[in-house]
Amino acid sequence: MADQKHRILMVSDFFFPNFGGVESHIYYLSQCLLKLGHKVVVMTHAYGNRSGVRYMTGGLKVYYVPWRPFLMQNTLPTVYGTLPIVRTILVREKISLVHGHQAFSTLCHEALMHARTMGYKVVFTDHSLYGFADIGSIHMNKVLQFTLADVSQAICVSHTSKENTVLRSGLPPEKVFMIPNAVDTAMFKPAPERLGNDEIIIVVISRLVYRKGADLLVEVIPEICRLYPNVRFIVGGDGPKRVRLEEMREKHSLQDRVEMLGSVPHAHVRSVLISGHIFLNSSLTEAFCIAILEAASCGLLTVSTRVGGVPEVLPEDMIVLAEPDPSDMVRATGKAISLLPNIDPQQMHNRMKKLYDWHDVAKRTEIVYDRALKCPDQNLLERLSRYLSCGSWAGKIFCFVMIIDSLLWRLLQLWQPTEEIEEVPEFTLPRHQDEEIISNFN
Repeated sequence: MADQKHRILMVSDFFFPNFGGVESHIYYLSQCLLKLGHKVVVMTHAYGNRSGVRYMTGGLKVYYVPWRPFLMQNTLPTVYGTLPIVRTILVREKISLVHGHQAFSTLCHEALMHARTMGYKVVFTDHSLYGFADIGSIHMNKVLQFTLADVSQAICVSHTSKENTVLRSGLPPEKVFMIPNAVDTAMFKPAPERLGNDEIIIVVISRLVYRKGADLLVEVIPEICRLYPNVRFIVGGDGPKRVRLEEMREKHSLQDRVEMLGSVPHAHVRSVLISGHIFLNSSLTEAFCIAILEAASCGLLTVSTRVGGVPEVLPEDMIVLAEPDPSDMVRATGKAISLLPNIDPQQMHNRMKKLYDWHDVAKRTEIVYDRALKCPDQNLLERLSRYLSCGSWAGKIFCFVMIIDSLLWRLLQLWQPTEEIEEVPEFTLPRHQDEEIISNFN
C-alpha cells in the first residue's frame, strides 16, 4: 500500500485564522501530504465572517462549517448535531480516512464518532498533556476513552505525550505512534547580522494564561532584572494573566526594561524573535512546544521549564532546563546568559534544518494512514464490545450513544440516499504553480 494515495479529512476546532501549535501542525502537514499526491480537506468551525468553503495555498480546501465557537474556540457539544454535515462532506469529497486533532476539540470527537459509525477508518493526534486528579481532567479523560475506544490508530507528538495518552485512554501502546512536530525553517531564519552582547534581550512569546506559566514570569522577571542590569525583556502574547504582568512592571518600575507587545500575529513572530538573544518558556505543562523550535531556528538559546515533552525537543547544548520554580528559572537564565558567547545562531539554524522537517513528518504520518486502512472492518456489535470495556456505567452509556448514532445515520440514508449527494469535481493546481509552492517549503 506504499503507493496508495489517500483522501484525508482533517478535523479540528483549531485552524487558521486562529494561530497556535495545533493550527500550524494541521496546515503544514496538509501541505506536505498534498505534495505527496494525497487529497486533503480540512473541516473546522466558522471564524467570524469566514464561513463556507475556502481554498488555501497549494489547493488545500477548507470547510468552515456554520458552527460558532462556544468556549475557548470550541463548538458547543451536540453529539449528533454534526452528523448530517459530516456525512455530506465525507461523501462529497470521497474521503477514505478521517484524521482528528486535539483532545480539547468537540468537533474532532463528534466527527470521529460519526466517521466510525459510517465505516470509515480514523486516526487521532493528541497534542496536549492532561492530569488525572482534578475534575476537569477526569471528565476529559473519559471523553477521550470514548473516542479512542474505536479509533484505528493514534499519534502523539512526544514520548511523554504517548505515555500520557495510553494511561488516560487505555489504548494499546502498539496502536499509538510518536511523530513529533516540526518547524518551517525557511520562515524562521536568524537575523542577517549577529546581535551584540552589550544588552541581553530575553523574548517571551506565549498565551498569558496559567497553563503557560504566566504566574512564574511575574516572579522571575523582576529578579532577573535585579541581578542583571543589562537584561531587557520583550513579552509577546495576550490572555487573562496579562494584567498581572502589567502590575508587576508598575510595582517594580520596569517600564523601560519590560516591553509588552500584546498579541503578535504569526507572520510577525520571527521579527520579534530575531530581536532577542534568549527565548524563555515558562509552561507548566507541554506535550511538545513548537514555539521552542521556532526560537531555536531563529538562533536563540532557549531557557525552559522541564515539563512534559520539552526535554525531548532540543539537544542539551541548545536548551537550558529548569524546574517550574522561580529560583531555578532565575538560575537557568543566568547560566544561559553565560553561554551566549558560545552560541552561533546560523549554526543552530542549520542544525534545526536537519533535526526537524515537515516532509519527514508527512511521510511518517503516511505510514500510519497505511496501517489504519489495513485494520479489519467490524460490524456494530463487534465495536460495541469495545465501548462496554470503558466502565460498568460509562460503557453502557457509550454503547447507547453509538446505537442512537447508527440509527440516525440509517435514517439519513433513507431521507437522502448517498447517490443523491453530488460529488465534487477534482481540483488540481497547474503544475508550474504547484512546483513554485513546493519550492517554498524546501
